[in-house]
Amino acid sequence: MTTVALDTGVGPLLRSWREQRRISQLELALRADSSARHISFIETGRSRPSEDMVLRLAEHLDIPVRERNALLVVAGYAPRYAQTALDDPALGALREGMERLLQGYDPYPALVVDGMYNVVAANRGIAMLLEGVAGHLLAPPLNAMRLTLHPEGLAPRIRNLREWRADLLAQMERQIALARSAELRELYEEVAGYPAPEGSDRAEGATSAGSGGGAGSPVGENAGAGPASPLPFALPLHIEHGGQVLSFVSSIATFNTPMDVTVAELAIETFLPADRATADHLRSLTS
Repeated sequence: MTTVALDTGVGPLLRSWREQRRISQLELALRADSSARHISFIETGRSRPSEDMVLRLAEHLDIPVRERNALLVVAGYAPRYAQTALDDPALGALREGMERLLQGYDPYPALVVDGMYNVVAANRGIAMLLEGVAGHLLAPPLNAMRLTLHPEGLAPRIRNLREWRADLLAQMERQIALARSAELRELYEEVAGYPAPEGSDRAEGATSAGSGGGAGSPVGENAGAGPASPLPFALPLHIEHGGQVLSFVSSIATFNTPMDVTVAELAIETFLPADRATADHLRSLTS
């Protein structure tokens, strides 16, 4: 995943990250046990930061691991964080752990995506939801955003597509601001340009059999939908499957304090049934 360089110097790059985080030079200096004068000298190029200082500033600015490597290189140092292929034997324990987690979550859908939203692992619950998706979208690498928003993907079956789509695109915008990836920006432009499938407006103001929330959205009175429910505790996904409207809330987990670029960009998304009807339907498919 290529990053977008805003300048060739480490100082202007650090200043850009600081301004993006809306942190003053004084506040950053206090966090990094430095002085506002030294931070100013670094940003203007009057002082070359040590390797330790680059890493300290990157940590306090919450800069992604991949970008920390880029900062180190620009500052004249070697990258600190490895980027290990996911199929490398060194990550065997990690892969096994993720597989156990996904299998243990069955029959509820769960998947793992990388920094480009490519699906690197998924369970049977996800496979169930993908029934009927066009073959070209299922060719490797499977991309979660394309699968969800493409008119030949899940989009026609999402009852609250407008809200869910808006939430996913906002999520991508936040990720682009964080990672500054040209490829991620291209993916965003692609999926944001997909036409809305016919009938998607029916999602407006409808209520399904349940309510929930996550990376994704609420609906109103619909044929085949259940009775009105209380206000959702999170943004739900309402999706048709097997003649029934299923309701999910989703959560996204990442690895704490990653020391590898690949691991840092992995995200595990799990979909929890937002109502008893959805849970019963999923269990009936695997019983």
